[in-house]
Amino acid sequence: MSAPDAKKIAEAEAFLGQVDSAADEYAKAGMYFKAATAYRNAKSLDKSKDCLLKAIDCYMNNKSWFHAAKSCEQIVLLAKETDTLAEVEEYANKACNLYQQHGSPEAAAASMDKAAKMTEYKHPELALEFYKRALAVVLIGDSTHQAAEFASKVSRILVKLKKFEEASKALKKEISLNLQTKSYGQVGRLVVALVLVQLALDDFVDAKKTFKKWGNRCDPQEVKTLETLLQAFDEEDPELAAKMLASPFIRHMDVEYALLSKNIPLPSGVQLEEGGVASAGSLK
Repeated sequence: MSAPDAKKIAEAEAFLGQVDSAADEYAKAGMYFKAATAYRNAKSLDKSKDCLLKAIDCYMNNKSWFHAAKSCEQIVLLAKETDTLAEVEEYANKACNLYQQHGSPEAAAASMDKAAKMTEYKHPELALEFYKRALAVVLIGDSTHQAAEFASKVSRILVKLKKFEEASKALKKEISLNLQTKSYGQVGRLVVALVLVQLALDDFVDAKKTFKKWGNRCDPQEVKTLETLLQAFDEEDPELAAKMLASPFIRHMDVEYALLSKNIPLPSGVQLEEGGVASAGSLK
């Protein structure tokens, strides 16, 4: 053990030595929390977690829900370091519950957002659940602008996971939220994204309905792109469809939708190869 680590462990033990003389549960929790921090700095993660669990118990006995939630979030950070996914899920959700119990929906949603960002790269399925819960929390508080932000994250992960049926529903919800906040500039892009998802589902009829319903919210470039794209599918023109799906406008959308555009089945069952080029002989 290095000298700095030994010093931190001694510091942690000193805090633990003050627990019995602490005036109340809140003060005891504070000592456990400080000891947990010192143990973590000494890379003694198991002892840090044990101290945090004791701090949570003391805070809960004192009905200090907010501080109990903060301690849960510290366990989430420890679980991330040890790649203990089940504990990330358990304590992130517990933190969210406690923040809500305290009456802090913003902190509850933020805890879900942090947990989602922490897991999104390696565990997108879990991140999706965190973002969904964050969305539900802010909707309870009627925070429509923030809800639209979380809805966007939900939609994009669903597309990434190729859950297109669910993504279609999520995008409709996202469009609705942006209409409520009069974020009309966002709506046009979302209409294009929804049409792409519906074409990925091979549902040309719904794609046409989407454009008919919300096309008036699109800017001229979005209208032209969608009109030509839908025309290509209606006339079963794979060359025109491939050209539109490879257009700079679509390829500069959010990365999930740009990638989706490369893998949408073309009319007559033709499919784009990587890079957006129809396969040789496939247009016969």
